[in-house]
Amino acid sequence: MSVTDECLVHNRDFAQSFAGPMPLVPQRHLAVVACMDSRIDVFACLGLGLGEAHVIRNAGGVVTDDVLRSLAISQHKLQTREILVIHHTECGLQTFTDEEFKNELEASSGVRPTWEEKCFSDVDDSVRESVRVLRSSPFLVSVESVRGFVFEVTTGILREVL
Repeated sequence: MSVTDECLVHNRDFAQSFAGPMPLVPQRHLAVVACMDSRIDVFACLGLGLGEAHVIRNAGGVVTDDVLRSLAISQHKLQTREILVIHHTECGLQTFTDEEFKNELEASSGVRPTWEEKCFSDVDDSVRESVRVLRSSPFLVSVESVRGFVFEVTTGILREVL
């Protein structure tokens, strides 16, 4: 049985105890931008339940055009107002550079990607940059409550970056 098949078995069990429909608007009016790293359980880490927040994840938790698009929809159409940015220690994006990865992909596929990987060496600086981009975006309704954090993968502690 594949991992996907195992997940589908779990989903059948989950669906039997599913609480039913929830409101479309996140109850806490919160959006979280976080790294896709599998060591971070965003809902458990923040004490959130289903239907309470939008969670947008990507490699590094960095702010890309697609993150801005998702947050603009989240704020304009679905009433979120606070944004948390969560990066973490021991991030994979700290292990290579944008140029190295583009060269690798071009060598293996014959096509050079046009996206930015946004690799970084200092996680705190990367959080500050993501927060800066969000606060300066003309597309967001509310930027006063944008805050950035580093998740410590060895302790589970969130450390605010100022």
